[in-house]
Amino acid sequence: MSENTPETIFPCPFSKGYGIPAGQAWLLLKIFLTYRFILASLFIVLFQGQMGPSSLGSYDSQLYNYSSQSYLILSVISGACIAWRLTGYTLQAQLLIFTDIVILTLLMHACGGINSGIGILLAVSIAYGGLLIGGRCAMFFAAVASLAVLSEQIYADQVEHFEKISYMHAGMLGASFFTIALLSYVLATRSEQTVLLARQQKQTITQLEELNHYIIQHLQSGIIITNKKQAIQMVNEAALRLANLPAMPATLADISEQLWLDFQIWLNEPEQAVAQLQFANRSEIHIRFMPLPTQQECLYLITLEDIALHNQRLQQSKLASLGRLTASIAHEIRNPLSAISHAGQLLSENPQLSAQDKRLTEIIQTHSCRVNRIIEDILQLSRRNASRREKIQLNAWLTDYLNNFMLDQAVDAGTFRLSISTEPLYALIDPGHLKQILDNLCQNALRYGKPELGMITLRARASEQMPCIEVIDNGSGLTPEQISHLFEPFFTTSHSGTGLGLYISRELAELNQAKLSYYLTDKNRSCFKLCLPDAENKLIEI
Repeated sequence: MSENTPETIFPCPFSKGYGIPAGQAWLLLKIFLTYRFILASLFIVLFQGQMGPSSLGSYDSQLYNYSSQSYLILSVISGACIAWRLTGYTLQAQLLIFTDIVILTLLMHACGGINSGIGILLAVSIAYGGLLIGGRCAMFFAAVASLAVLSEQIYADQVEHFEKISYMHAGMLGASFFTIALLSYVLATRSEQTVLLARQQKQTITQLEELNHYIIQHLQSGIIITNKKQAIQMVNEAALRLANLPAMPATLADISEQLWLDFQIWLNEPEQAVAQLQFANRSEIHIRFMPLPTQQECLYLITLEDIALHNQRLQQSKLASLGRLTASIAHEIRNPLSAISHAGQLLSENPQLSAQDKRLTEIIQTHSCRVNRIIEDILQLSRRNASRREKIQLNAWLTDYLNNFMLDQAVDAGTFRLSISTEPLYALIDPGHLKQILDNLCQNALRYGKPELGMITLRARASEQMPCIEVIDNGSGLTPEQISHLFEPFFTTSHSGTGLGLYISRELAELNQAKLSYYLTDKNRSCFKLCLPDAENKLIEI
C-alpha cells in the first residue's frame, strides 16, 4: 500500500507503534507548513519595513537576511513537495522540524542570542514534531533543539559576541523543550489510542453494515421500506423476485395497485396489518405491515412472504397439535380393534361354523386390517419430524430412486420411463420426505394409472423458475369435483384405499416449502406435479 492512501499509517522510526492515518497526517503537515510560511514572511516584512522589535537582526543583519529568506524559500519548496507528494511523509516532516531548529537557532543568534526571545519559537516546532511523527520523536527533537541553543551560547561565549551570556536561560529553555516534548508524547499516546479505537469501531461498523445488508438482501421474505408518501427507500432481492420486478420501483403503486390500496387501508385502520396479494403468474403472497420509527421520520416496513413459506410455518404448528391428538385417538382405537381382530380370528377357527358365518369372519378380518392401516397412517402424521432439507442433484437422485423403487416393487424395467432435463437441477428438500412423496405417487400410478396401456413417466424439468418432478400415468383423469377434494384427508376413489396418502404427501411438500398439484396433460393423461425450492437461490431462512 502506498503512502498516499488514506489507510496508510505513518510510524516514527524512534517510537514504538505510534501512527496516525495518512489523511490526518498530511493535513497536519500542511497546517505546520502554513505556519512556517507566515512566520518566515513576518520575519522578512518586519525587518525590511523596520516595523518589528529593534532586536530583529540587531547583531548580524546579513545572517538574519540570509536565514529568513532561506526559511521562506525552504517553506515554498516544501509546499511544492507536499502538494505533489515528491517526498515521503516521514522524510518531509523530519526535514521541516530539523530545518526549523537550524534556522530558528541562526535567527536567534542574529537577533542577539537567547535574550532576544526568538528561541521560544522552537517550542512550537518541537510540539508539532511530536504530533506529526510521534510522541517519542518529540523527545529526540527536544534534545536536538536544546543542544542547538546550548551550542549557540557556547559559541557566542567563546568568540565573545555578546556582552551577556545566560547559560541559566539556555538551560531553562531546554527544560521547557523537554516539558513540551513530554506533554506532546502524552497527547500523541492518547491520540494513538483514540485513532486505534476509532479504526476498530469503523471496521466493526463496516462489517456489521455489510452483514446486515447481506442478510436483508438474502432473506427468504421480501422486505420493503417506505415512507408515508409511499416512496420506497429500500427493497431486497426477495421482494423483487416475489413481485417479479427487474429493478427497484419508485413507489408502492409501481409494484401493485392492490398493495398501494392495502397500505392505505392499514394506515387508516392499524389493526388491518395482514393482507393477501396475488401477483401475475405467481402464487398468493402473504403481506404484513408494521411501523418503523426513526429519529428523522417514521418509515414503514412491509414484509412479503411466499405462501409456501407461510404454509410451512403453519404446517409445523398444525402437525405438532395434530400429532398429539392423533396419537391419543389411535392408541384408544387400536386396543379394542386388536381385541375384535383376535376374536374374529379365533371364531374363524371354529369347525362348526357354517360357510356363511366364515364369510362374516373374513369381513371382520378385512375391515380390521383396513382400520389398522388407517391408524398406521394417522400415527405416521403424529410421528412427523421437522424437515431436514439438503441440496440434492435431482438428475442423479431420481435415477437412483427409480432403480431402487422398481426393484422393491418387483416391476418390469419397461413400466417406468425417466425423462431428465439436460441441465442439472438442484433442489432443497429433505431426501426422506421426497422419497415418501414419490413412493406414494408412483404406487398410485401403478394401482390406478393403467400401466398396461403404456409406460409411466417420471419427468424432471424446470418450471416457473423452480425444479419440478412430474409423475404422468395413463389414467382417464378425475372430475373437477374429485380434483377439488383430492388432497383432503380420507378422500378416496377406491374402496380399499384409506384416503390419507395424497393428504400426507401434500403435508410433507408444504413442510419443505414445496407444492404438490394435479392437472391433466394435453394428451388427457393424469399428472401429479411436485415443485421444489431451488437450492441455487442463496436465501436465509428466518
